[in-house]
Amino acid sequence: QVQLVESGGGLVQAGGSLRLSCAASGIIFSIFGMGWYRQAPGKQRELVAHITSGATTTYAEPGKGRFTISRDNAKNTVYLQMNSLKPEDTAVYYCTAQRRNYDYWGQGTQVTVSS
Repeated sequence: QVQLVESGGGLVQAGGSLRLSCAASGIIFSIFGMGWYRQAPGKQRELVAHITSGATTTYAEPGKGRFTISRDNAKNTVYLQMNSLKPEDTAVYYCTAQRRNYDYWGQGTQVTVSS
């Protein structure tokens, strides 16, 4: 059974930082590309950042220069370090594991940035 469990969300003031974690089980973590998406109220889910099995990273425009995605294959965990947070970063953040036809999602963790 595949599980992706996000943690680290919460309430933070604008300009603050949060570090999200996503612990994976039930997959060979090292061969999966891992991503973070987010969905704000009334908006479509959007990509935040992605890291390949080879640790190549990609960032969507809103998080460039502020967010850093990383992975620890020994811990089966992917991280999203978010700095200089803005109120518009408020959303539910989801972890994904993707490889070929396989696409798994976590339940999400709420991030709320107050102004």
